[in-house]
Amino acid sequence: MELKPIPTRDGFGEEITALGRVNQNIVVVSGDLEDATRAEYFKKEFPERFFNLGIAEQDVIGTAAGLSTQGFVVFATSFAVFLTNRAYDMIRLDICYNNCNVKVVCSHGGVTVGEDGASAQCLEDFAIMRVLPNMRVICPADVLEAKKATRAITNTPGPFYMRTSRAPLPIITKQEDPFVIGKANVLRKGKDVTVIACGAMVSEALSAAEKLFHEGISVKVVNMHTIKPIDIQAIVVSVKETGAIVTAEEHQMAGGLGSAVAEVVAEHAPAPMEIIGVKDSFGESGTPAQLQAHYGLKDVNIIEAVKKVIKRK
Repeated sequence: MELKPIPTRDGFGEEITALGRVNQNIVVVSGDLEDATRAEYFKKEFPERFFNLGIAEQDVIGTAAGLSTQGFVVFATSFAVFLTNRAYDMIRLDICYNNCNVKVVCSHGGVTVGEDGASAQCLEDFAIMRVLPNMRVICPADVLEAKKATRAITNTPGPFYMRTSRAPLPIITKQEDPFVIGKANVLRKGKDVTVIACGAMVSEALSAAEKLFHEGISVKVVNMHTIKPIDIQAIVVSVKETGAIVTAEEHQMAGGLGSAVAEVVAEHAPAPMEIIGVKDSFGESGTPAQLQAHYGLKDVNIIEAVKKVIKRK
């Protein structure tokens, strides 16, 4: 039976609340959007460990950094565009420079935010977070993986950035699948080309692989849930097995998953490569499906890229 799609933000909210029942050191700081980020689940059960600082993202990060110095495991939450862009200097200096135990968990990344438009759609968060020393960057592919990722970053000291989705995403991983920070998961084996994807694009990659299978093209699909530290070994092995790479992300083409993979390919295993992402453009209003189609973030676009990169082998 196919499971109903669920936003990954729900996985975060449910898991951080479950973890809060056994770990009294977990606190959550919100920028007045806890209903949207699902941090409200934690707020309802642990109001004494929840702090809403209002629409003041810089204060959210500064307070989170300060609480972490007192031994707390701190989650700072808001929309991706508000925390990563508006409070960037505080994330850089307060959290990363001091290597604080703060987890910046943001919903509403990518164009699948939908009708809220460009001001609420974050398309550059991977790029600006992954260049920060000490910061690790994660983007779960579904609600099950979001829960595992929340648990993993809770139990791993130091700064993390995790993007969650507003849009419901298909459940494509299994409960028994491992989640190890920095270790990619192979979801489908193949020999002609590898598609490496993260977040909402993993299900599109699987859909593309299935359609290409019926055309006689064998596609390996890798779920790269951790963008930093990137899984170098998984990329090198994939290049040796298939000889070509396509990356797919709901993010600007510059600076994100594609760039991270390209750095590895260029240094360790040169091979033809294509990058699927937003082409140096802001978002706009529309349904998630309309925007994914408009910006070339569907399975058909991955299919085109696969056929193009195979010709370059």
